[in-house]
Amino acid sequence: MAIALTSAALIAAATPLPLSANLSLMQQGANGAAVGVGAGVVVGAGVGVGVGVEPATPEPDPVQVLEGEEAAPAPDDNAEVSPEVSPEGSIVVTGSAEVRKKDPLVQVNETAFRVTQKVDSAIVEPIAGVYEDDLPSPIRKGLRNFFRNLLEPITALNYFLQLKPGKGFETLGRFAVNSTVGVGGLFDVAKKEPFNLPYRRNGFANTLGYYGVGPGPFLVLPLVGATTLRDFIGGGVDQSIIPFAVGKPFNTPLYAIPAYTVNSLEFRIKFDEQIEAINTSDDPYFAMRETYLCQREAEIAALKNRPPPRDCSIEAIMGLEPGTIDQLTQPGEDNMAAEVSGSEILAETAAEAEPETPAIVYVSNPVIQPLPTGYVQAPPPSN
Repeated sequence: MAIALTSAALIAAATPLPLSANLSLMQQGANGAAVGVGAGVVVGAGVGVGVGVEPATPEPDPVQVLEGEEAAPAPDDNAEVSPEVSPEGSIVVTGSAEVRKKDPLVQVNETAFRVTQKVDSAIVEPIAGVYEDDLPSPIRKGLRNFFRNLLEPITALNYFLQLKPGKGFETLGRFAVNSTVGVGGLFDVAKKEPFNLPYRRNGFANTLGYYGVGPGPFLVLPLVGATTLRDFIGGGVDQSIIPFAVGKPFNTPLYAIPAYTVNSLEFRIKFDEQIEAINTSDDPYFAMRETYLCQREAEIAALKNRPPPRDCSIEAIMGLEPGTIDQLTQPGEDNMAAEVSGSEILAETAAEAEPETPAIVYVSNPVIQPLPTGYVQAPPPSN
């Protein structure tokens, strides 16, 4: 019973609220392991795979083909078919086998995604807005720093496991400075001069990925959100260390619930724009799944000092031109300046419809009239 309670408290402590599936894709556990926020879902990226299909035996009934026409390829229920006949006569199709492999629970995940979207828009997003706007910024930052500081030793431990002692000792130094000078972690003093120790995320899921463990199938879980089998196991290990090593109060709801709530709201606020971009895409579930997996790939690659394998922007994932999402989600300054109230529009229309008074043009031309016949000019008067 105690073990079950401890595990639940640990997982909840660094796992965000069951916000939205959108949010979950962006969420990472406070310990650095990628963990979905809420019941969000993100699944493995679907990649087309060439599959050779030999002609079936016995051969199907012949189909008459009119001259100048090509025979239509047979449909395939499990693949998006784009047939191309090879010289050997086999048909090459683009399949979705990789998608099914990474997202075996796609139907369940999509259902959970839709539910969490509704929960996020109805409950979590409004609460996060109030938390951001009405709670004084110093209090907000203090709560965030406090719970984040408690997980610094776990971050350092994973850097040591990844054979990165330099970053491990830097993280321990952050923990020591912020726990003392920073008043128990309420203030992030370590990131400033003269310490210059930046905050970093890390976790056991990253350690597994660093040593080549694949992500496994994509999952959408209650209270966890978008994750993979590797990330879920790694996150559970990270969140279990403090409760088992320290005990009370970290293995009780007194710690788990506040930590879970603060982490969830902070992540919701941080990724608000990205969530909005995902929601405005043509396929929000696909966009969130691919964004989550892409970001996790980039994080593992960074640990190996390698560049990101691919572009993780929403435009790149959805095949859009750069800046398209910004145009859809954020009104430009020019457009906002061009907005005119209804009364102004009516006034301008009335002014245009009002007929203009024609200008009066005065024309003066000299008039020369001939003198009458027999006209004799009178002599000037004499003085």
